[in-house]
Amino acid sequence: MIIFGIMTLNMESERSYINEMAGVAESCGMEVFRFVPSAINPRTLQVKGQKFDSETKCWMDAELPIPNIIYDRCFYGEDEHSNQCLPIVSWLKSRNDITFLGYGLPNKLDLYYAVKNTPLSSYLPRSQSVSEPAVVLNELTAMKKVILKPINGSQGYGIYYVKKNDKTYHVKTEKQKKIISRIFPNETKLIQWLKPLLKQRGYLLQPYLELSNNEQQPFDIRTLLQKNEHGAWVERGNGIRTGTTGGILSNLSAGGTVITFSEWLSSVPPAKGEYIRQELDYILSRLPVILEKEFLPLFEIGVDIGIAKDGSIWILDLNSKPGRKVLLQTRPELQKTLYHAPLLYGKYLSQTEQIERKTNYEKTLSH
Repeated sequence: MIIFGIMTLNMESERSYINEMAGVAESCGMEVFRFVPSAINPRTLQVKGQKFDSETKCWMDAELPIPNIIYDRCFYGEDEHSNQCLPIVSWLKSRNDITFLGYGLPNKLDLYYAVKNTPLSSYLPRSQSVSEPAVVLNELTAMKKVILKPINGSQGYGIYYVKKNDKTYHVKTEKQKKIISRIFPNETKLIQWLKPLLKQRGYLLQPYLELSNNEQQPFDIRTLLQKNEHGAWVERGNGIRTGTTGGILSNLSAGGTVITFSEWLSSVPPAKGEYIRQELDYILSRLPVILEKEFLPLFEIGVDIGIAKDGSIWILDLNSKPGRKVLLQTRPELQKTLYHAPLLYGKYLSQTEQIERKTNYEKTLSH
């Protein structure tokens, strides 16, 4: 049987998802072995982890050679263990005897510059790196409202809405499912707040887009794209994520709710609905091809699309390690498909000659 390696930063990460995969692996002719990158012995190239026993339905401690097929579900922070694992994963991705289901995407700014020179450029909110408060102030003078996003951020963490009023400045963010709002009386006070924020981590600045519904709730369309058992891209499904009234995030981790795409579409005038569907088809059919031309092979992409009040359509975020909550809540009948998909694509890779370019693997790690 083929050993299907699942790599996470700790053995409890995504336990439910990994258990479901492990439970159906035998039917795909595979055995699941989960491990942490730091558990690899660089001298023997053996790794300690846990192997799923399909008879007892239990995980058993095991030490095996590094699997030839690896599903990377590592989510990095700024902690010591993340820093320890990053070079190990980089080394694994550079090896010709190991194939990853997907090699990941780079940070938000590198992604922006890669897609900027393609036919999808008009769907990207203009983005620029920002390290000095002066840049933020200049853009506020021109646009009145901007969004600040961490270049390496995920799940909506560290995103700020900044608005310039006549004399004051309004800053808004969301933490622990609560909206936090603050008024700065003048430019000096805003600069005092911005300086440490921009020094602490890399940020990008975008114009603020009116991406809320009639109830002033932020919302977006989350679509999951994956490769099937033949290596072809397919759209698994999509759903509508809606955030808190007056908030800036629709992420489920920030307290967002979800409804089916068809339910939402039925509330939109037919002509507008048809236009949105056509635009989505255009974006989603071209996006994977563009990304794999720029970067290394991928297995799955979570695509977040925003629709502004003026009808304009925007690519808000691209994630090479997407969650499945939106689809599992809106399309529960897809459960079996979603748990089988990584295994079937891994099986396809194991039976295919892999001649892949691996020159860019370092810059895809940071996301």
